[in-house]
Amino acid sequence: MEQCVNALIKELETKILTEEIDSSYDLKLGIKVGVDLGTSNIVIVVLDKNDQPITGAMESAKVVRDGIVVDFIGAVKVLGRLKAQLEQRLGIQLEEAATAIPPGILPGNIKVITNVVEAAGFVVTNVVEEPVAAAKVLAISDGAVVDIGGGTTGISVLKNGEILYSVDEPTGGTHLTLVLSGSMKVEFDEAEKIKHQRESHPLVFPIVRPVLEKMAEITKRNIIKDVKQIYLVGGTSCMDGIEEVFQKYTAIYTIKPYNPLLVTPLGIAMYAK
Repeated sequence: MEQCVNALIKELETKILTEEIDSSYDLKLGIKVGVDLGTSNIVIVVLDKNDQPITGAMESAKVVRDGIVVDFIGAVKVLGRLKAQLEQRLGIQLEEAATAIPPGILPGNIKVITNVVEAAGFVVTNVVEEPVAAAKVLAISDGAVVDIGGGTTGISVLKNGEILYSVDEPTGGTHLTLVLSGSMKVEFDEAEKIKHQRESHPLVFPIVRPVLEKMAEITKRNIIKDVKQIYLVGGTSCMDGIEEVFQKYTAIYTIKPYNPLLVTPLGIAMYAK
């Protein structure tokens, strides 16, 4: 099952990077669109009716903080730009989309997220909780989904496909960058670039390991004993070796899928009506 999941995510990644459209897709048969307003990235994913990736687009943005839109106009501009890129690539209008919210978010903040998506020109057909979207891609109904984004570490425990409970702690990728910036004596933006360079991970990992261990400890404190597996998603989970830290500190088998950043956006699109 893990191989199938990783292959699907890798296919989406390839479609995003190459910007190529497979001519065999008949777009008239219907498409499914998902919009993910993340703390560090805004992502649009387009699937066919069988949940196979057609294309996608992504842009770094700082318009959302801890699941709350802090720059409405900026968010609409980025999302509208990505939407226009995909429409030109596909040769059709993208009219409807699903989106997602962090678990436990206040109703007013849910409305703001849907307002952003609608202001960019979509009709929102479904709003799903982020860990439920991730679980759809991972094909799991039980376990803990740990979503490590730019600002927070979110832990959601699922049982029979339902969320038993969720917590969100203020430790995420931004904290890794701050530690890296201080240790290497470089500006925040430069540290952020270094953090995202795969070839720099052997250098970066020992520096940020204490923060990763804190995330693992947060997870350990917030999951119940009968959880058998932990699934890491979110952009910060892309760090090489993070799954080993979590498995060591929680003593629970930890799985990191291929490119964890794309798991939730892919799942959101799967929930599009």
